Amino acid sequence: MELPKYILGDNTDFPNAIYVVHTEFPRFVINLENDEVEWLEEFDNHDQKELETEAENYIKEATEFYDREVARYEDD
Repeated sequence: MELPKYILGDNTDFPNAIYVVHTEFPRFVINLENDEVEWLEEFDNHDQKELETEAENYIKEATEFYDREVARYEDD
């Protein structure tokens, strides 16, 4: 199965939380309510260095994805 790079998620147990799931390496879930990130990967030293340089970009992309998706819903 091919997954999109980003997926929106929500849960009625956490009514204020809006989640964006990043499905490619490094996989993570960000809660846009509080910007908390849960990494779904184990990192070695090499990966850690890549993560430090790219984490900000991944989170920015996730937020932009959310904004784009919401704008599409509002246009309908």
